[in-house]
Amino acid sequence: MKKKVVSLLAAMALAVTALAGCGSNDAATTGTDAATVAATTEAAGTTEAAGTTEAATDSEAVTGVKAGFIFLHDENSTYDLNFLNAAKAACEKLGIEYMTKTNIPEGQEAYEAACELADAGCNFIFADSFGHEDYIIEAAKEYPDVQFSHATGTKAHTEGLDNFHNAFASIYDGRYLAGIVAGMKLNEMIANGDITEDQAKMGYVGAYTYAEVMSGYTSFFLGARSVCPSVTMDVTFTGSWYDETAEKEAANKLIEGGCVLISQHADSMGAPTACETAGVPNVSYNGSTEAACPNTFLVSSRVNWEPYFEYAIKCVADGTPIDTDWCGTLETGSVELSDLGAAVAEGTAEAVEAAKADLIAGKTHVYDITTFTVDGKTLDSYEADIDTDPDYTPDHEVVSDGYFHESDVAFRSAPYFNVRIDGINLLDEQY
Repeated sequence: MKKKVVSLLAAMALAVTALAGCGSNDAATTGTDAATVAATTEAAGTTEAAGTTEAATDSEAVTGVKAGFIFLHDENSTYDLNFLNAAKAACEKLGIEYMTKTNIPEGQEAYEAACELADAGCNFIFADSFGHEDYIIEAAKEYPDVQFSHATGTKAHTEGLDNFHNAFASIYDGRYLAGIVAGMKLNEMIANGDITEDQAKMGYVGAYTYAEVMSGYTSFFLGARSVCPSVTMDVTFTGSWYDETAEKEAANKLIEGGCVLISQHADSMGAPTACETAGVPNVSYNGSTEAACPNTFLVSSRVNWEPYFEYAIKCVADGTPIDTDWCGTLETGSVELSDLGAAVAEGTAEAVEAAKADLIAGKTHVYDITTFTVDGKTLDSYEADIDTDPDYTPDHEVVSDGYFHESDVAFRSAPYFNVRIDGINLLDEQY
């Protein structure tokens, strides 16, 4: 109760600040379908913003929902910017009031942020980072009348809470398609005599050795190898989701080690700018980096969170249950590629469209067990840790029908592919 009282006072202070901001600084932005008036305050390294929106059409508008969003970083992180843009777009389209909290660490601060949003009247609250999950669950237990959703989390299906949900998307499909773009570029480099077939080595900057990262770099590699059979890949890790210096150093290390194309699962511009400086082709993540890296940018994949936000907000408005685990797809518009960069190889667009059609039709599966080996053997059976425990004990068979079933909502939405396949070399594993 004390926490709620303190949070209520904080929310009242924010409201006063917002009113003062509207009176003294009319910061209004107009979108295609809505007008947004936001007031922002900064304290202790975090940023809070409150927005009100007006829907363009009655058919899109919903009532009875105020949304709150919790972000690990701010707009300087490509990962968080992707969520911020989707939240703004969805709330404006549906005409609802919303609040955002940025730079919220993966600790008790996440619980406090969730409580403050709930006390401020938010009845749908979303957090965007893996490490937020335990703290959002704690808040969900305290506020049973508020719906909480969490991106990339693993525990909704085992917690058994009606008001806590996990969401993700089949981004491995997007990374596979981005890998095809990379493989086509390698083929062009081989054909031009820039490299030989055995020099077709890619590099990958990862944050941690989590299943989400392993699933991502493996799908990227398999996409590249589907068109460039000789490709290999080195992977290094930074131990942080966002560290521009470390990511730039990691990319440079990979380039110095003979990698002729770089991709990433880390959130800064470190790797792309290193590639632009070195003249090495780059596949980025969560948004196009072509403006900053016009000579080396090839493509970027991302999760489009707007479909999920619209879905969940409408569920709250209608009083219908939100799926415990929700996984968006290419078909739902939740997995996207950016426009191709000027540096891509000829024929790339056609190759990507053909592969995308096969993925949607179910003719191609990213983790088809005939396309890779583990220690020289086919992976015809694998138990994954679905019901997450501290020891990561395998508990569900996930290989059937000839492929590894990643992010299957029959299990859970968050990735659990942590298989080390042949052709990928991990340079370090301390993270």
